[in-house]
Amino acid sequence: MFKRVGCCLILTVLFFRPVFAQLPDFTDMVKTNGVSVVNISTTQKAKPAVKGLPKNQQIPEGLPPEMEELFKHFFNNPNGGGGFGDQEESQSLGSGFILSSDGYILTNHHVVNNADEIIVKLTDRRELIAKLIGSDARTDIALLKVQANGLPAVSIGSPNALKVGEWVLAIGSPFGFDQSVTAGIVSAKGRSLPGGNYVPFIQTDVAINPGNSGGPLFNMDGKVVGINSQIYSRTGGFMGLSFAIPMDVAMNVVQQIKTSGKAAHGWLGVQIQDVTRQLAESFGMKKPQGALVSKVMPNSPAEKAGLQIGDIITEFNGHPIEKSADLPPMVGMTPISEAAKLTIIRQGSTEAIDFKVGLLPDEDQKKPLQKTETKPSNKLGITVTDLTDEQREALENIKNGVLVQDVDSGTAADAGIQPGDVILRIQNNVIRNVSDFDKIVKNLPVGKSVAVLIQRRGSPVFLALKIDK
Repeated sequence: MFKRVGCCLILTVLFFRPVFAQLPDFTDMVKTNGVSVVNISTTQKAKPAVKGLPKNQQIPEGLPPEMEELFKHFFNNPNGGGGFGDQEESQSLGSGFILSSDGYILTNHHVVNNADEIIVKLTDRRELIAKLIGSDARTDIALLKVQANGLPAVSIGSPNALKVGEWVLAIGSPFGFDQSVTAGIVSAKGRSLPGGNYVPFIQTDVAINPGNSGGPLFNMDGKVVGINSQIYSRTGGFMGLSFAIPMDVAMNVVQQIKTSGKAAHGWLGVQIQDVTRQLAESFGMKKPQGALVSKVMPNSPAEKAGLQIGDIITEFNGHPIEKSADLPPMVGMTPISEAAKLTIIRQGSTEAIDFKVGLLPDEDQKKPLQKTETKPSNKLGITVTDLTDEQREALENIKNGVLVQDVDSGTAADAGIQPGDVILRIQNNVIRNVSDFDKIVKNLPVGKSVAVLIQRRGSPVFLALKIDK
C-alpha cells in the first residue's frame, strides 16, 4: 500500500515538475528596472463656491433652530470665521517612469491634469518638483521634466511584437504603496475603449488599481511596451481587465510634445461603425469586415476625397481594416498633410481613394433634439414626422430625414430603432420626408436584411432590419 502511494506520489511530482519549471522568475527584472519607476503626487488648489461667512462674523444669535441649521448647512461653519474664498487642497497619487537620464518622465494625462504642483518621488527617496512639458488628453499621455542628471532610464520595447498569452509585468504605486509589482499575461491587443478611439489598448490580466496609472508595463526582456492607464471595474478595484497604452503611440506623442509642446492627430473626417453579419448581407458582402462610413464631416479630408456614406473601408495604406476600431489609430498616428490611400467597397465594387491626412479638430457639443407632434404609425410599427427648421438646425443643418416619435414592438424595435432617432437613409435611398419614407418602406423586401442609416444624439449609425412578413 505504501509503495503504491509512494509510486503515485513520485509520478505526481514528475508530472507537475515541468509545469513549475516554466513559470517565469521576475526577480532580476524587478531589481534592474524598479529604480526607473517613480511615484507621482499632485496638489490642486480649488476654491469652493461659498464655504463660510466673511471673516470675523458669526451666525446671528437668536435664530429659530431651523434657520440656524440652514445657515450651518449652506455655510458649513457653525462657529463663524472660515471666510469667503478660502482655498482647499486636493491631492492625488499616480505612477510614472524615467524616460531618459536627463530627467524626462512619462505618465498619464489624467494623473497630472489641472495640477498646481507635481512632485516626483524617486526610489532613492529624493522628491523633485516636476514641470509639465505637455500632455495629450486623447491618448492620455503626459511628459514631465525634473532637474536631475544620471537617472536610471527604462528601455523601450516594441508593443507590436507582443503576443497574446505572453507574460508581462507592472510596477507602480497602487493606493500609494510604492514599488508594488504585479504580473500577468497579455489578454488581447488592439482594444478600443469609450473615449479612447485613437489608442489600440493592450489588454492584460495584470492586477492594476488606482495609483498604478502612468506606470510601466514590461515584457519579459525587461523593456517597456505600454503605460498602464485604465481598468474595467464595477467596484473601483481590479477585476481582471487592465488596459495599457502601447509605447509606439506614447513615443509618437512624446516626440510631438518635445518638438511643438503639444500633440496633433491625423484626421479623416468620418464617423464609422463595425459591419455586422446582417449589415454585410445587406451590402452584398461575403463576410463582415471593414469600417462602415455612417457620416462624412463637412470640409473634411474625406469629403474632399469623395468618400460617401455607406462606403466600407477595408484597407488604410495597405493595412487591412478588420473592424472599425482598427482605423482611427492608424489615421491618428499618420503625420498631418501626408498622402494616404484607402481601399473601399462601394455598392459591391472595390475602389481606391487617395486623400491628404488632416488635423483632428476639437470635439463639438451636440444639442439634444426635441420632439414634435406625432403622425399616424406605419407598417414597421414606428411613428415618424417631418423635421422642423429648428430640429434641422440642431442636427447641424441636415437637409433630409424623418424623426422617429414612437416605436411599437416589431421589425423596427427588433433592429434597435428608438424614439428620437432620425432616419436618414434606407438601403441607400435618401429619406427627404415622410412621403419618401412611406413609399420606400412599402416596397421593402421580405426576409432580407436592409441597411438603415439613422442619427442618434448627434451621431449617425447603420442598423439592419428585416421584415419577416
